[in-house]
Amino acid sequence: MRTQPVLFVSHGSPMLALGDSAYARALGAFAAGLPERPRAVLVVSAHWQTPDLRVTSSRRPGVLHDFGGFPRELYALDYPAPGDLDLAARAAAALGAEADPLRPLDHGAWAVLRHLFPGADVPVVQVSLPRAAPPDLVALGEALRAFREEGILILASGGLVHNLSLVDWAAPDGQAETWALDAERWFLERLGDGRREELLDHRRAWPQSRRAAATTEHLDPLFVAMGAADGPVRTVFDGWQLATMSLRCLAWG
Repeated sequence: MRTQPVLFVSHGSPMLALGDSAYARALGAFAAGLPERPRAVLVVSAHWQTPDLRVTSSRRPGVLHDFGGFPRELYALDYPAPGDLDLAARAAAALGAEADPLRPLDHGAWAVLRHLFPGADVPVVQVSLPRAAPPDLVALGEALRAFREEGILILASGGLVHNLSLVDWAAPDGQAETWALDAERWFLERLGDGRREELLDHRRAWPQSRRAAATTEHLDPLFVAMGAADGPVRTVFDGWQLATMSLRCLAWG
């Protein structure tokens, strides 16, 4: 079985789950281009933060519509992917996490998976995101790395630049504020050059970090991906929403 890659997805607005878009096509092309279909997906999302690590452990996790104020058709969407009880148990053991048989998939997981595997036929296990410092998040990713060799795709879902307090509701898709472009460039340059210490200490290394991520939950999955990954990083999709929300998607391996 081939070693699966690591994918970091900036998931943007839940509206991206609806219909066709360049974003959806790029994620679909990424999945279709994998040398081997994943046996399952382990996903970490910005939208399931817990004090202690938890892992979904049901045969059919279902979905949460964990958002408000959107069109009715968005709430009608489902993603009936199966779970994987054996993978859930082994992931929980590897992480020292607690199994959670009641937790559904949040939109940071299912809205992305709809584009990657639209048939909902690849088993999915979600790992919660701890409220932790970047080095500890990297360690979490390192603990998941070995699962890649079993054909498990590691998916981290968040946002490389994500500040809802500064969005421009009138901005056309693809347009970005200069400061937001600069912020994304800062992270990409250090990912490309391997300047990990600056990334792990981004609050101190770069004063504009707080503008790019006023709160860190959307950036934190990046550090999980870094821990699980090896090899060079490449861009799967490059785009923007509302002028300050990066849709950058990255892959390793």
